[in-house]
Amino acid sequence: MLLGFKEYEAQARRLAEALGLPYEGVAVHHFPDGECKVSLPGKLPAHVVFCRSLDHPNDKLIQLLLAAINARELGARRLTLVTPYLCYMRQDKAFAVGEAISQRIIGRFLAELFDDVITVDPHLHRIHALADAVPATHAVALSATAAMRDFLHRFHKARPESHANTILLGPDSESEQWVRSLAEADGLTYGVARKERMGDRKIRITLPDLDLAAKAVVLVDDVISSGETIAIAAQACLQSGAKRVDVLVTHPLFAQGSIERIRQAGVEEIWSTDSISHPSNCIALTSVIAEAVRSIA
Repeated sequence: MLLGFKEYEAQARRLAEALGLPYEGVAVHHFPDGECKVSLPGKLPAHVVFCRSLDHPNDKLIQLLLAAINARELGARRLTLVTPYLCYMRQDKAFAVGEAISQRIIGRFLAELFDDVITVDPHLHRIHALADAVPATHAVALSATAAMRDFLHRFHKARPESHANTILLGPDSESEQWVRSLAEADGLTYGVARKERMGDRKIRITLPDLDLAAKAVVLVDDVISSGETIAIAAQACLQSGAKRVDVLVTHPLFAQGSIERIRQAGVEEIWSTDSISHPSNCIALTSVIAEAVRSIA
């Protein structure tokens, strides 16, 4: 059985259909004092798959704690968590004495609740395997690159004149792996900018040595939250003569005001995967996730 939550129901239902599993929703009731009540179906099979992305994670983590333990008490012997966006992965070391390393703490928390954790392009900057952060029986890190590559291929096939004039650009060194993979598959020119961060919203972007005059630039990133990095990169591209700037992102976190900031910077189209529900979703991850679930079942 696959269990989903209201805010991610459409994606969870598509995954259940792809896997041939019955779908049921987890009921969450919120009390006035901020606590919640979580209710599952009364009868559960031996293997239960939970599907929920962990953007805005704090309430969701408590609800998953209640749901997972309740599922065990109701007879489930194996629990799989499909969480296309995995939270708290960016704090992977203590930069000052006393700081909690949230990647390690939340990773262990989830591994204690679930036998399997499946996610997409987690932010693993200083480690190379998801299992190092999430020591579950199966810790599976998928890539959205193939789905994003297919989207770009279809886009350029529909507009063949745009292919030769498109440049893919990563806003910082961490984005290079995704930009390079996308560009090389379709024979596109690509580059990676250099980012210097002086604070949460104070950033300096230095563009690579590429001729952007009259080019269509697609900024590619794994996560967009405040939108400041993308906005500054877009402004720099347009100031360097780019004809237009679009954005392609795996995880569209988009904090309050970020879309407006990105639009004001001159970005035209924003394309995202459905790892997090957002109006910009146009790339489904159902197939790649379903394949991963089947491979460990």
